Order: sequence, then C-alpha cells, then structure tokens
Amino acid sequence: MSELVKVVVIGRLAVSPPAKLSLPARRLIALLAINGGQLSRAAAADALWPDLPEESGRANLRRSLWQAPRHWIEASDDQLLFDAECDLQRARRAAARAIEAAPVTFDEIELFAADVLPGWHEEWAIAAQDEFRVLRVQALECACRTLLSHGNFPLAIRAGSAAVAAEPLRESASEALIDVHLAQHNRFEAIRCYRALARRLDEDLGVNPMPRLTRRMEEAGLLRAA
Repeated sequence: MSELVKVVVIGRLAVSPPAKLSLPARRLIALLAINGGQLSRAAAADALWPDLPEESGRANLRRSLWQAPRHWIEASDDQLLFDAECDLQRARRAAARAIEAAPVTFDEIELFAADVLPGWHEEWAIAAQDEFRVLRVQALECACRTLLSHGNFPLAIRAGSAAVAAEPLRESASEALIDVHLAQHNRFEAIRCYRALARRLDEDLGVNPMPRLTRRMEEAGLLRAA
C-alpha cells in the first residue's frame, strides 16, 4: 500500500485518502477497521451476511473485496488484512490513559464524545457501539476527575458534560461534573445539573439520586436537609 489509509468510525464513517465506496465496500472496511484490521474470511462473511448460507456469504465477500479500492485490503489465505490507521484504536489508547488517571487533551476528549458508527444497526456494529460507549463514559468520568485535580476546569467540564450526555442516568458522571462546578463556585450550574439528574432518575427509574450526592448538595447549601 503506497499511502497510509486512515479510517474514521467515531461519529461517522470516513476514509483518507478520499475514495468513492460502494455500500458493500463501506461495510467491509468499517468491519475490518473496528476489528483492528484483521479478520478471517469466514468471520467477515458471517458478520456481514449472518442470514445467508456460508457460500452465499463468501460470494458476497468476494464482490465486496473486488469493489474496495485496489491494494487497500490484502486477502492472504483465509485472512483479510487491512493495514489502516483507525481513530477507534487511538480512542482506546487515550481511554486507557484517562482511566489510569493521566491527564488527557481536548482532542482526546473529543474522541470520546461520539458513538461508533451512529445509525448503523447491524449486530457487529451494535456490539462495537455498546463496548465503546461503556469505555468512553468511564474514560470521560475519570478524565473529569483527573482534570479537576489538576485545576483544569474548562477541560474537566467538557469531559464531565460529555459523560453525562452519553449516559444521562449515570449518577457518578453527574457527581463528577457537579464537583467541578462547585470547585468553581458555580452554584447555579451545580444545582441545575443535580435537578436534571433527579428529574431523569424519577422519570425513567422512579428513584431519587443517591443519598451521598444529595448530602453533598446539602453541605454546599444548595438543598435544604430533609
């Protein structure tokens, strides 16, 4: 491959260098990118055409390979190799750093701010979406707390807000964001975040926020003790 191929799967599917891709080629490229650039022919065919007989799936796979840009995907024996740089791999590495309490950058936080292939409803895409959503919310929450401890309030708020947007019912994410607002003496944003969480929990689950968070708000003088 003469030029490194770059694939974006977070927030949308895009490739560089730009190429006009058929739908079968788009699906195959996305599948390989999500799986680290390597899959067996059988696994790829089964993922992309799970309801078809094996031979039909393999025939469709051969057509998809033929439609992909020349030299992008190498078919070696029973393996498919796609030597490309994918933003999902970069996001996973950044998430690991965030979870280990290393400060992350604005660009790394933005990697966690969207889902993998939103709007794609195939089983393999949904599995990747679910796995990444869990990882990115954990990373965003950890990043929020780490950045707060370093006094970087703007990035801490960006990370905490993205975590809450990704999982609105995750109380620990709202708590992390509230802690940033309180550290900035921004009582209005803190109580607004708490009330939004309380409303969502009541509407969706019929429960109140955890007592620890409620006590935190009472201690800050933002709620009256029951």
